Amino acid sequence: MDPVLSVRNLRMSFFTSDGEVRALDGVDFDIAPGSTLGLVGESGCGKSATALSIMKLLPQHSGRIMGGEILFQGHDLVPLGTQAMRAIRGKQISMIFQDPMTSLNPVMTIGNQVIEAILLHEPVGRKTARARAIEMLGLVGIPSPELRMDQYPFQLSGGMRQRIMIAMALCCGPILLLADEPTTALDVTVQAQILDLMATLQRKFEMGVLLITHDLGIVAHYSDEVAVMYGGKIVERATTAALFQQPRHPYTQGLMDSIPGEQPPKGAINAIPGSVPSALNWPTGCRFRSRCALAGLDCAAAEPPLVQVGPDHWVACFRTTALDRDAS
Repeated sequence: MDPVLSVRNLRMSFFTSDGEVRALDGVDFDIAPGSTLGLVGESGCGKSATALSIMKLLPQHSGRIMGGEILFQGHDLVPLGTQAMRAIRGKQISMIFQDPMTSLNPVMTIGNQVIEAILLHEPVGRKTARARAIEMLGLVGIPSPELRMDQYPFQLSGGMRQRIMIAMALCCGPILLLADEPTTALDVTVQAQILDLMATLQRKFEMGVLLITHDLGIVAHYSDEVAVMYGGKIVERATTAALFQQPRHPYTQGLMDSIPGEQPPKGAINAIPGSVPSALNWPTGCRFRSRCALAGLDCAAAEPPLVQVGPDHWVACFRTTALDRDAS
């Protein structure tokens, strides 16, 4: 089955007063119809920049796609103009943002915001759009949806606002959903409810999903595949089972080790030493080498390519590939 989305060698930069920030520097991944790709990595690695690049919602004067392809159903989105992208956003590709309170208009009723999203993309009248909006609010678990239509965002809880955002994202039946940290501001119980709801609606609409998060537990439970980002690049990509069974990149291993353990000392965290280098001036070679206990001279001399090390498993690390060669 052909992927619904294929990102190839995507490069994107922010231009600031300090210089060019190369936020994405050669990103590659695919998302199959009906499947979920979990995109993980620490803050600043390029996760949100990836989603904003796909949606082409980068800051107008500072963000720019510098190269590569974003193939949506085989068609490259990179050269499309503003009007062409507006026809795709919300209709074929939708996005759920991190904070629903800042994403929803505080001076518009919930109903008008959902109706507006429908009228923008569907050839229906306002009465039909209102009926569909009420139906969608009910579908995402909003109690008394007819009454909620006339309320404002500040009158709803965080979980309810996130459900409204999901309803708006799905009201036109998109093929691809980008969920950027969709449960960050919610408590654990509501997180599970929202993620279960997204999984149910994904099966109903047969959507491909890009799930952006820093929570490895969420990835393990809800993703079919995982891509690990570091320094604006994908350093490891695999099926969820393969990645959690045998993480191959030292950075991925460090992320796994940083999860608080159940054995004594309970709650101990093995932090990755050092910090991420500046995107204003990426170092030569492997970008993780200053924090990696296995780094050698070859790691500074050249950038490791993403190579296949097993069925549905790719990694960008000279040490991993050298061990594979020695084993064979």
